[in-house]
Amino acid sequence: MYGMSYSKFMGKIHANGIELNRKVLADLAMNHPDAFKGVIDSLK
Repeated sequence: MYGMSYSKFMGKIHANGIELNRKVLADLAMNHPDAFKGVIDSLK
């Protein structure tokens, strides 16, 4: 959806020191799409 594969996404999450686990990220993506987009934007 945002033009990034899961493996790239998780690699950037860890490289940028963002400490959100997969469960929290999935909850953000499903229930708080604006917050999830904010996380994506911070990685680009």
